[in-house]
Amino acid sequence: MQLVKGLLVMGALAAAASIFDLRTLSWFLGKALGVLVIAIPIVFQPELRKMLEELGRGGSLWRTKKGGKKAELLSHEVARAIGYLKGQKIGALFVLERGTGLRDFWRTAIKLNADITQELLISIFWGGNPLHDGAVIMDRDKIVAASCYLPLTENTDLSRWIGTRHRAALGVTEVSDAISLVVSEERGEVSLAVNGHLSKNLKDFQVQKLLLHYFSGEDEENKPLLDKLQDDIRTLWS
Repeated sequence: MQLVKGLLVMGALAAAASIFDLRTLSWFLGKALGVLVIAIPIVFQPELRKMLEELGRGGSLWRTKKGGKKAELLSHEVARAIGYLKGQKIGALFVLERGTGLRDFWRTAIKLNADITQELLISIFWGGNPLHDGAVIMDRDKIVAASCYLPLTENTDLSRWIGTRHRAALGVTEVSDAISLVVSEERGEVSLAVNGHLSKNLKDFQVQKLLLHYFSGEDEENKPLLDKLQDDIRTLWS
């Protein structure tokens, strides 16, 4: 939005410079526009790559916020799957794609582009399934891929008791704005990784709330989802 406002201001200045024959201003704006043509693809590379990935998957570039019922249905499907895996102590790693494209992590995995259902998510992580190793990557519409291998965190201050699955959950959030949810097979706990930070032992209602916010695409007014999640966690654990 700020970029659009800036471009509109520059357009208005360019029009004024043309009308009043302000040659110096016209020259300056011409140079600035030339720089912008080069700078915009560089600065907004993640967003542009995301758009191209959506085209490659047959998705829509201009998705709108989902209606309440659709978002609630999707969040319930994932929450029920996580609840079942948690109860059975079946290890699982879910990565929720946001603004940063995750193609580098799913292009060598098993691409699914499947509807999000509780049954499919559970079956992927079932012990005998060849897809159970690695992570599932989802966007706000589909299960994009399974058996995805992620970079491990570079944080050397973590306890040695933090396993590979949790380290991978942290790692992907250090290089992207993705959200990771991990089910521990040892303790049957659900952990959240956001922006390289790990919060353990999420309650069921927290998981449900997080998923509902994600699938609806709604944030607090002028407040990113990431900040909201961190505020919620700090409030509940303080």
